Amino acid sequence: MQFVDECQINVQGGNGGAGCVSFRREAMVERGGPDGGDGGTGGSVWIEAHHNVSSLLGYRDHPHRKAESGKHGSGKKKHGAGGKDFIAPVPIGTVVRSRDGEVLADLSNAGDRFLAAPGGQGGRGNARFLSNKRRAPAFAEQGEACEETWLKLELKLLADIALIGFPNAGKSTLISRISAAKPKIADYQFTTLVPNLGVVQTDDGFDFVVADIPGLIEGASEGRGLGHQFLRHVERARILVVLLDLAPYDETPPAHQLEVLLAELGAYRPDLLARPRLVVGSKADVAMFDLDDIDGPTFLISSVANQGLSPLVGAMADEVRKIRDQDEELPAEPVIHRPAPQDISIERNDDGSWSVIGRKAERAVALSDLTSWEALSWAQGRLTKLGVDKKLARAGVKIGDTVHIGDMSFEYEADQL
Repeated sequence: MQFVDECQINVQGGNGGAGCVSFRREAMVERGGPDGGDGGTGGSVWIEAHHNVSSLLGYRDHPHRKAESGKHGSGKKKHGAGGKDFIAPVPIGTVVRSRDGEVLADLSNAGDRFLAAPGGQGGRGNARFLSNKRRAPAFAEQGEACEETWLKLELKLLADIALIGFPNAGKSTLISRISAAKPKIADYQFTTLVPNLGVVQTDDGFDFVVADIPGLIEGASEGRGLGHQFLRHVERARILVVLLDLAPYDETPPAHQLEVLLAELGAYRPDLLARPRLVVGSKADVAMFDLDDIDGPTFLISSVANQGLSPLVGAMADEVRKIRDQDEELPAEPVIHRPAPQDISIERNDDGSWSVIGRKAERAVALSDLTSWEALSWAQGRLTKLGVDKKLARAGVKIGDTVHIGDMSFEYEADQL
């Protein structure tokens, strides 16, 4: 299958470059000061909705995406170059979720972006730590290392009209007759396992997109018969065309088919029932039933015999025109989604020790030489400004407990930070 609407992606931002420890060494210059340059910031991984991408196929077998790392700083205050961002294109309508299922971003318009993996910050060189108290700082910051993250991508098709019906109701045959789509067609249930898109053009040049949704059965809203995978493609459709099989193999009356389909749509998302819909009786050339029990306007068609298709296409076009007239004329501006900034938190480990979680706290101790008294003093002052000491006290940390911050571990003392 060339259509993939669900996959996982592994993303990792580029590591930041390390700051440099260097001192000015030139002839005729006595006691040259620190001149270590900063490391470059690592590149970020962005997931971007693109109109030229129609499937998530490219991520199914090759899920790993990593941005370029920043370069290290060097002497003479030469800063390292930043890493290049990596853009991962996805189809319009892609939803980004965490591995726990939380929705992180909905990329519903072309150009919408999600910052999937921010690049690591570059470390500051020792020239940045020069002060009246530290005339010759012999330490610098390390570059921030980025961890891998797994995300889940789900595609919800964008279409003007969704064809809905029981398996083998004639949806694929219909879309093959009214558009250039060439779906698989056979006389058994669940012939269609992935959605098919087709562009329908009327005689006056008006065109719209129709989605052939795989067959729904009773219990689809609860996931039966891959119901959730199929129903999510209905969410973005503006108009619903419900196909009722007039010659069902199990002799289910059309009225009962309509009742089941509407019940499943309402159970999945109640707002789907409020959308405009057309009721169509399919396979009129071999019909066992009629549509007398169906309230409201209906259409009778036979896709095989090319019967009744023109009135149906005209009605579909009229409904699409109405919906588009209600839309805003100005295109939606691309939206940039960024993860919420992570605050500093304290967590208790299974062995009784404590961990300080948060990028700012971890950056405060990411120094090249924590055995240096100057470096340790600076780190302690930075942690105090961040309020880590107060958070540890409120969390219940006792004197003598082991506390981990990044790669640094120490025994807690009340006045240590």
